[in-house]
Amino acid sequence: MEPMGAAAVIIGNEVLTAKVVDANGPYLIQRLREVGIPLRSLEIVPDEVDLIVEAVARARLRARYVFTSGGIGPTHDDVTVRAVALAMGRGVVRLPEMVELLNQRGPGRLHPEVMRLADAPEGAVLVPQPGHWFPVLTVEEVFLLPGVPQLFRSQLDTVLGRLSGTPVHVRMLYLGVGEGAIAGVLDRVALDMPHVAIGSYPMFDASLDYAVKVTVESVDPAAVEDAVGRLQRGLPEGALLRTE
Repeated sequence: MEPMGAAAVIIGNEVLTAKVVDANGPYLIQRLREVGIPLRSLEIVPDEVDLIVEAVARARLRARYVFTSGGIGPTHDDVTVRAVALAMGRGVVRLPEMVELLNQRGPGRLHPEVMRLADAPEGAVLVPQPGHWFPVLTVEEVFLLPGVPQLFRSQLDTVLGRLSGTPVHVRMLYLGVGEGAIAGVLDRVALDMPHVAIGSYPMFDASLDYAVKVTVESVDPAAVEDAVGRLQRGLPEGALLRTE
């Protein structure tokens, strides 16, 4: 069976050393959820070629779409392009169309290192971004996105505008009892309806008015409602505070 969904590799020593708080991973999770593309994994690795190669190879086995964040700039620690090329068994080439774009931005004034921005895995293509001069770099459904959050978000939105997913329908039940009191009914409904994802999340915050939040989700709204009904009928009396 072919891999489905998406996987992500967040690249950068600055994330793993707490110099920067990663904003791209959470944004990617949110946006994929909105468009209905399931996220299979998210991995954070340093700016080391071998570790990036391994992470990208794992991601490609897990998912149809792979997103990388970071490491595509012109400095010495920007090694993502080379690592992705190695993970895919390709060489690194310089894209003439990217060279032209760079020359248009600063004709005759570009440092040689800036031209590294035109390097890409062999077979890569550039996807134009409306309103932005810097295109999205992609090769065989691997999308190499920048680490700067503003740039990452604009490029991700460009990519997601070209992909299709199936929106997930979600209902939530807020309960006033602990998980021990509801584990039995959760087991029964989950076993009877394996195509519906049921999650149980205990809360230990005294400011909240509930003890457990249960989520029920599926691409099939009728299945979600069926599961919610079964849960409501099986819960202890008085356990359900409200639903959303």
